[in-house]
Amino acid sequence: MSPEARSGYGGNRAGGPPVNRTSHPVGGADGYGDAETFHGQAPGGQHAATAAVPPGAAARGSAPAHATATTAEQIQQARHAQAHQAHQAHAQQSHQAQQAQQAQQAQQAQQVRQAEQTMQVRQVRQGDRLLRRDDPPGDQGARPDEQGGRPEGQGERPEGPEEPDETPDGQGERPGGGAFGTILVFLVPTLAALVPITRDIGERQLWRDEHATWWAATLSFHDLSLLIRSIDVVFTPYYVLMHLWISVAGDSETAMRIPGAAAMAASAGLLALLGRRMFTTQVGLIAGLAFAVIPAVTRYGQEIRPYAFAVAAVLLSTLLLVRALDRPSFKVWVAYTLSVPLIGWSHLASLAVLGAHLVIVVLARRGGDRIAGWAYGAAGTLGMAFVFPMALQGSGQSGQIAWNNPTTKDLVEFPKNLFGSWDVALPVMALGALGLFFAGRRALPLAVWIVLPPLATYVTAAQLHLFLPRYLLFTLPAWVLLAAVAVGRLAGPVAGARAGSGAAVRRGLCWVLAAASVAGLTFQALPGIREARVNALGEPDFRGAARYIEARQKKGDGIVFSGELAERRAMDYELRDDAGRPRDWLMYRTPQELGSFGALECPQPAKCLAKAERLWLVATTQDGQPFTGMPKTTAAAIQRSFRIVRTEKLTSLRLVLLERSRKETGTTGSGGDAGDREVHT
Repeated sequence: MSPEARSGYGGNRAGGPPVNRTSHPVGGADGYGDAETFHGQAPGGQHAATAAVPPGAAARGSAPAHATATTAEQIQQARHAQAHQAHQAHAQQSHQAQQAQQAQQAQQAQQVRQAEQTMQVRQVRQGDRLLRRDDPPGDQGARPDEQGGRPEGQGERPEGPEEPDETPDGQGERPGGGAFGTILVFLVPTLAALVPITRDIGERQLWRDEHATWWAATLSFHDLSLLIRSIDVVFTPYYVLMHLWISVAGDSETAMRIPGAAAMAASAGLLALLGRRMFTTQVGLIAGLAFAVIPAVTRYGQEIRPYAFAVAAVLLSTLLLVRALDRPSFKVWVAYTLSVPLIGWSHLASLAVLGAHLVIVVLARRGGDRIAGWAYGAAGTLGMAFVFPMALQGSGQSGQIAWNNPTTKDLVEFPKNLFGSWDVALPVMALGALGLFFAGRRALPLAVWIVLPPLATYVTAAQLHLFLPRYLLFTLPAWVLLAAVAVGRLAGPVAGARAGSGAAVRRGLCWVLAAASVAGLTFQALPGIREARVNALGEPDFRGAARYIEARQKKGDGIVFSGELAERRAMDYELRDDAGRPRDWLMYRTPQELGSFGALECPQPAKCLAKAERLWLVATTQDGQPFTGMPKTTAAAIQRSFRIVRTEKLTSLRLVLLERSRKETGTTGSGGDAGDREVHT
């Protein structure tokens, strides 16, 4: 018997029917068979192994062969089962992933719906809050949504999470009421400020700084370009603005004061908007109304100088910065960038407010605003690029205010001069100090706004000479805003997450107290407001002198000046419309020719006065001697050739009429230093 037959397998080495071969008698060592197992069938459906072996061998090998076939089928079935299980597992995983994706999409859609519903609820509440706050205190009560009802005209409250009346810490109450609310908050303080500012706006006569504005603004652009090369280059934007305004509205006192009055009145409205943005609507309105009755606001609102524009520019820039940090947008940051040069163009000292702006930005960056620092840096750099050339040239002209060397007394009296009255300064500053404790994160930038500019200008006064209350008028709104915070705190929190969340009754009581506070402040400010409308103490009555001359002048009269208060420029303004005005015999070279505010007087006064028969001498000397304020050679020539006919005493001014006593036949000497004297400084 062959080895194959003895082993129980059988074979087909001669090309017989295929056989079932395996390497183990009972399906292999692992119980399932080897990878080399082959399956085949003989005719009749029997396995090839059974058909190929002899009868004797079949008896011995049939059991192992049958077991091998059965094992192969089991292996095949197991593999099919494993494949089926793997397919089912994969399908189940795919189904679970699809369900998770659908759930995520549904959740996102739900969040979008909730956000829309939240905005609807917020708009309803903000509109209701604004209307409730504008109601009389007795009509205020719980909001309709707190009573279980809903505002009139509104449908059912949208489902979703209830929106709390909260804003991020330090950002104050989110302004509500839309455009109408914004306009209302702006207009109420603006109109309130216009009342004291515009009353008798043309009654107070111009003083020497205002005369300088008139002179520069009425020059041609060519002459103005010559002027700013030597003096007042930092006021060039303001002079150009006033030049355009005067060409349209004229150069009367009232007409020239309208731009400053509008800027200062708008400052009250801007302060109200800033208070609303930083704290609450109530705080903003209190601040705007209180600002409107400050005596200094009336005083410099009637000033033909750029100080009102500086206040308005600072408030506008600060408001835009807070708005940009609250709701960032490219347009708002561009607007803030453009507001920075407006600050510098109005007055260089006002740029000190950028220190407070920097503090606001640092706090926002610490609060998680990552772009605030970069945006502020870009805006500040670009904005200052428009100011730096003017500031650089102006640094070489600081000698024009070298007279301003403050003393300790000036520092002590700074609050009085800033507010216009101690009766107003003391209560506002006391409430402002109290408001620091309730201002939250806004306290630090407001404190920097108040303290940094006066401190910096006082320390550098010997070099920059910028410590003057009117130069620092832009710090006044910060004091008033903090005082309003102290009053508004009685209605509930004014800063942080709960700003504006006080009860309606409490808010109503605060409105009553706020009205009483503003009324009391107005009563305290009335004497200062009345004083602001009259001529400044010590200012000469040039208007009275001009009227006196116009009533008594004769053809061929001349006019001369004695003093150091820019008498020539003042009388030029007061006599500007008089075609028969006295002739300035001693003016040797005009200010336009010199590119200055001052003129050169004649170096030979006797010769220049040879044709004059009568002279009007305008003297502002303090010793009562009309000739001590002019060069000695000029005084000698006049006293030698003319006699005093009449003397009229006016406020801080003497008006002397002189007539020629004898006819001079020769000329005098060179006139000494008269030719070098610059009258307008």
